[in-house]
Amino acid sequence: MGLVENRLVLDVTGPGYERRHILSLSPFRGLIKDYFMICESYYQAIRNSTPAQIEALDMGRRGLHNEASNLLRTRLTGKIETDLDTARRLFTLICALHWRG
Repeated sequence: MGLVENRLVLDVTGPGYERRHILSLSPFRGLIKDYFMICESYYQAIRNSTPAQIEALDMGRRGLHNEASNLLRTRLTGKIETDLDTARRLFTLICALHWRG
């Protein structure tokens, strides 16, 4: 998994199977940006906010993560079959590739 010219590249291999899938990340740009913003808010809230505020941000963060994961599953339809948990992990990796900490 990697980024090439701002596209997601997935190299999938197995016994007797090798395929490369390239996916535009344009549909994910806003979701990735929003996800980083809500994560930052969440980490700030952990230090300064009430448990109710932290829980609300966490619910929003998880909801956004699920939305992006569902979009990823849709974009991979006909290419790679994946369940929601795997798509969530893949979205986490996509975010890690974009992180500029």
